[in-house]
Amino acid sequence: MNPPYGREITLWMKKAYEESIKGATVVCLVPSRTDTKWWHSYSMKGDIRFIKGRLRFQGGKNSAPFPSALVIFRPG
Repeated sequence: MNPPYGREITLWMKKAYEESIKGATVVCLVPSRTDTKWWHSYSMKGDIRFIKGRLRFQGGKNSAPFPSALVIFRPG
């Protein structure tokens, strides 16, 4: 899942975490914003993999202006 990176990210991360409790595995591509409330409320409950460097999508001119991480919520 690649949520919108604005204020809605909290709702998306909450939903991802809740679905993992119900049995889903959810992999989230998110900005590595370790200073935010949503990060500590949800991301810290998953397995976190920090991505080295800045993401650059194929065909894109520039790389992301922030670091990124994968947050993996596993069932249970």
